[in-house]
Amino acid sequence: MNSNRRTVVLVDDHAMFRSGVRAELGDQVEIVGEAADVDEAVAVISANRPDVVLLDVHLPGGGGSEVVRRVQPQVPDTKFLALSVSDAAEDVIGSIRAGARGYVTKTITGPELVEAIRRVSEGDAVFSPRLAGFVLDAFAGGIDIADVDEDLDRLTEREREVMRLIARGYAYKEVAKELFISIKTVETHVSSVLRKLQLSSRHELTRWASDRRLI
Repeated sequence: MNSNRRTVVLVDDHAMFRSGVRAELGDQVEIVGEAADVDEAVAVISANRPDVVLLDVHLPGGGGSEVVRRVQPQVPDTKFLALSVSDAAEDVIGSIRAGARGYVTKTITGPELVEAIRRVSEGDAVFSPRLAGFVLDAFAGGIDIADVDEDLDRLTEREREVMRLIARGYAYKEVAKELFISIKTVETHVSSVLRKLQLSSRHELTRWASDRRLI
């Protein structure tokens, strides 16, 4: 057994995804706990004090940023690495503003994730290549995060997920499969998104999301 393995807590509300990450990481790290929502994550992280927390952005109970805000003062030596399907600018910036040390998307390979965990545990900031530009733009004033936040505050977490996929051109059936919900539920969310954002079509939604660099 490698005594230098980093200890990790894995936070994601999809059990199958957590199992997949476990399999990909193998014995390269030591996963000391898992959680599926904000309250559970806070408890598990506080109890285990891992080197690194792999943290999904969208979680029941307030999201990954809420986990960081609540637990970081209790575990100052623990580093947080966002691991999300989302590559939207406001998710990346929001996570970093909350205190995460890096942000990678779920397309990352197992060896790349092991390396990201190692680097974050040592104090480096790690981003998937495309996402680093969001951080630079935000600090340079290229993205008005306040305006983006105000628009998105009208939407629930699930509506945001649906909005991004629809804006990327996904069919309702594809959105349903991606988010493990019914097509009828997708239709309901899309109607709600269009109403809250005062838009009238998928085309307008795509343009709205593109203008705000959400896709």
